Amino acid sequence: MSPILRERADEYVLGLLEPADQAALESEIDSDADLRAAVADSRDRFLELDLAGSPRAVSPELWQRIDAALPPQKLARTTPKPANDNRMARWRMTALAGIAASLMLLLGLGYSLLTRPEPQVIAILMNEAGEPLVMIEDFGDTTARVTPLVDFDVPADRALEVWTLPSADMGPKSLGLLDGWRSATLNSQALPQPHEAQLYEITLEQPGGSPTGRPTGPILVKGFAQIPR
Repeated sequence: MSPILRERADEYVLGLLEPADQAALESEIDSDADLRAAVADSRDRFLELDLAGSPRAVSPELWQRIDAALPPQKLARTTPKPANDNRMARWRMTALAGIAASLMLLLGLGYSLLTRPEPQVIAILMNEAGEPLVMIEDFGDTTARVTPLVDFDVPADRALEVWTLPSADMGPKSLGLLDGWRSATLNSQALPQPHEAQLYEITLEQPGGSPTGRPTGPILVKGFAQIPR
């Protein structure tokens, strides 16, 4: 399957096409077997997105943060025709991934915009209400990047500590403390290579972090890893 065909199918399934483009694609589906297969594949890959929760509105502030975060040099390379700028569609896909826990969207589409090394696993962490709040990218080399997806007020007398569970025998291991509710790259102890369905969570701990080396405070968000495909 060609990358262009996969991207068109992804945009269609995620509802990111303009009405005219959507109608044009739908008119092709009946007669194009490859396109039908691509759409079916996209629906399968984004099934988890459908089950993650109800649609949520995207705030203008989030669009601005996405705009500021995308590498300028990559944006220039993805805009060969100024008259038909496709950057907004990519921004929307990245934002939708954050708002609706679309891990697959980030893996399939968004990572072409990034220059950092590819993570070994990615996890979307949700609260008890099923709202996606954080994305964690574990690079498997003692580093992990934590990216908040929405705003959150952290109690002044608490610390945010990031944990993962490499195995039941090993128990939870700290990836480090967050310095406030902002994107950060954490450097932790050497751990086994992360794997599919590995648990990640963030707890509210006392200042300075857990005194026991294990989570002691309430769990703020948690989620399971998936391997980029």
